[in-house]
This record gives sequence, structure tokens and C-alpha cells, in this order.
Amino acid sequence: MKLSLKIALRFLRYNLGQTILIIAGIAIGVSVQVFIGLLIQGLQKDLIDKTIGGSPQITIMAEKNEKTIKDWQEIASNVQKTDSTIQDISPAVDGAAFLITEDSSDPVLVRGFDLNKAEGIYGFQSKITEGRLPVENQVLVGKNLKEDLNLSLGEKIIVATAEGIRKEYEISGFYDFKVSAVNKSWVIADIKTSRELFGLGDEITSLEMKVSDVFTADSVAAAIAASLNNDKLAIDNWKAQNEELLSGLNGQSVSSLMIQVFVMVSVVLGISSVLAITVIQKSKEIGILKAMGIKDGTASLIFLLQGLILGVFGALAGVALGLGLSVAFTKFALNPDGTPVIGLYLNYSFIALSGVIAVAASVIASLIPARKSLKLNPMEVIRNG
Repeated sequence: MKLSLKIALRFLRYNLGQTILIIAGIAIGVSVQVFIGLLIQGLQKDLIDKTIGGSPQITIMAEKNEKTIKDWQEIASNVQKTDSTIQDISPAVDGAAFLITEDSSDPVLVRGFDLNKAEGIYGFQSKITEGRLPVENQVLVGKNLKEDLNLSLGEKIIVATAEGIRKEYEISGFYDFKVSAVNKSWVIADIKTSRELFGLGDEITSLEMKVSDVFTADSVAAAIAASLNNDKLAIDNWKAQNEELLSGLNGQSVSSLMIQVFVMVSVVLGISSVLAITVIQKSKEIGILKAMGIKDGTASLIFLLQGLILGVFGALAGVALGLGLSVAFTKFALNPDGTPVIGLYLNYSFIALSGVIAVAASVIASLIPARKSLKLNPMEVIRNG
């Protein structure tokens, strides 16, 4: 092993230019793999965050005939025990109403929350652009609705239901969910205010929750349904509501994987061909070494170690280059507001896996020249020069 390593290093140093070119080739392949992989993963993360980052991933609702959930505290307690990945559970009271001003009457959706529990799901604090969270008899209004109706902080507004109930509320603040449809329609209140408006007592209209891994929402929802076994409840999850988005994400993942596979294949072929040429170039030296008593296994190990050394240095350089490209992309590819088009996302396990695959590919590529060296007959090599 020690002798094979010394000879392998000597061969690599003797053809230093060739060695640098091989390492550069591996580095470029790994950098492309890391850059594209992180880019696609960052894009997917941004899409998921924008789509469901500020919304529940699983929702328990009453069936249409029931309209409300009565024993929701018991249900929430049972749900919490169902799966350890459930992070936040919040009751909600929703209802259609009209926001009445002097000049207009606009349809809105009044959403009442336990604001402390719902913060982990919606992140209200980070979305408030002006004012503060509402307390009893106050509401939070969307940025677009504010502009459409020319509303101001502290202004009194009237909200009316289809049943003829009219309530006056003070605007405590304005929010921006970055979704026009939400900003124009949601009027956010605390759960007590919403219950009084719709006359629901202690009942709720839905139970919303967030899980630690968004892609397990469907399996967690199925487990909740099996645990509750209640035909008066409907359980929905974000994956069932966003099938087209999931299809697009899957397409991105497949295309990214294909690119990475072809890049690694090209790296393997390049290393294998160069090392195979090295066997021919060094056949005389190998023949002399064999004639001096070096075993076939020791001779073939020389090329395996060459592949390993080239792979390690190429992987390290490639990971560094790939991370550099990822950082550069976030600095130069910017939105009009100066934020990155795709945020920098570092998946350390993926980066490490890319490096390991590169090293493994290099060692595999060196198997062909290693086998070729086994077949060298020292007497023939020396006789033929």
C-alpha cells in the first residue's frame, strides 16, 4: 500500500500538467452538480415558501352539513398525539361578510384566530406593514383593501353578515401576505371577535396545523383521519390542493438528476480514458517494477490510488467552485427590489454526497486502467520497449 502510494504520487507529479487538467475536469463536473442541485433545491424551497409558507399544511374542517366543529379541544388534543412532526395547531373561525364604508359595500372573509397559536403558521408579526395585531373589537386589514377603500390606521369600519348582524371595529393595522387575493379579501380578527360576529359561542369552523416536513403532510393527514375516524370531519392538506405545483417540482428534480448523472458519466469517462493512456505511457516502468518483484495487485493499486487522489482533490475544488457559483448567482441575479431571484440554499448533506459521488466515480473510473495493468507481461514490455 505504501509503495503503491509513493509510485502513484510520483506518476502524478511527473505528468503535473495532465494531473491538473484531470483535477480541473472533475472540479468542473462537481461544481456543475453542486450548483445546479442547490439552484433547483433553492427554487423549490422558494416556491414552497411562497405557496404554503404562510398557510396551514393540514386543515380539519366540518362537513358542509355540520358547518362548525363543537368538540374541537378534544380533537386538537388527539391530533397532537397522532404524529410528533405536528408543530402548531390553531383553531379558526371564518365567515363571509361585507365591509361597509360610506361609498361601498365590499365582500370580505372575516378570519378569527387564536393569534398566539396561529403565529407559528401564518407569521402575522412579520407581515404587518403598519400598526399591530388586533385585540377584541379590532381588525387587521390587507394592504390592497386599504388602497382600494382608502382606509387609515385607527379608522372605524362596519362589518355586516348575511344574517343582518352589523358590528363596528377599529382598524389596528395593515398586513401584506404578498398575495393580492388574500390582501383584498381577508379581514383578520382575534377568535373571540369573530365568534361574536357569527354567533358561534365556543365552536370553530376549522382546525389548522403545520408540520415540520411539508412533504409529509399527506401521510400525516391520512394518519389523523384514521386516528379520529369521524365522518363529520373533512381533512385536507396542501399537497392535495397543489397537485400541479408538485408535478412541476417533480419535473425539476428529475431534470436536475439527469443533468447531474450525465455530468458524472462524462467525468468517469474522462478519468478512465486518461488513466488508460497513463498505463500505456508507463507500461515500461510498470514492466520493470513487475520484473523486480512487485506483485500484480500492487501495480494495479497504483492506478486505484491515482483515481482516489484525483477524485479527492477534484471533489474539494469542485465543491468550492460550486458554492462560489451559487453565492455569485445570488449577487448578480436580482429582482427589481434588489432581493435575489433565488435565495442561497445550502443543503450540506447534498454537498457532501456530491463530493463522495465524485470520489467514488474517480475510483470506479480507475478500475479499467488498473485491470489493464494486471495484464501487462513484464518480459514482453521490456523486450518491446
